Amino acid sequence: MLIIGDSLVPYEKPCFISSLEDIKTTKPNSILLFNYDEKIAKYCYENSLNFAVIVDSLKEAIYANSLNSRYIISKIKLAKKIQKIAENYMFDSKNLAIIYSNDELEKVAKKEIDGVIYNKLLS
Repeated sequence: MLIIGDSLVPYEKPCFISSLEDIKTTKPNSILLFNYDEKIAKYCYENSLNFAVIVDSLKEAIYANSLNSRYIISKIKLAKKIQKIAENYMFDSKNLAIIYSNDELEKVAKKEIDGVIYNKLLS
C-alpha cells in the first residue's frame, strides 16, 4: 500500500498546478498534481511528464490512466469503484484514496485500494 503525505513514510511531494502556465515554475522531474483537466493531462502525456490527477468520476479515471497518469486520486467511495475497474483492465496508474488522518489507513486497506494520499497535499 502506498502512503503519500505521512510524516513517518518518506514520499515525493507533488506540485499542485491549476494551468499549463504553472508547469513552467515547477522543478524538473516533479510530480505535477491537478484537478482533472483534459488539456493539462494531454499536455503531460505528450511531453512525458509525471503527473497525478484528482478525479470526480470513473470516466475521468479511465482517461487519466489512458494518458499515463502516475496516480489517480479520488474520495474513498469512488476509489473503491475505480480499483475494481483498474484490476480488471490492469491500469498502470496507481489508485489513491484521499484521507485526512492515519486513522483511515485500515479502512482503505480493507477496501484493497492501491494507496492513500493525505488531503493536505491536494492544494
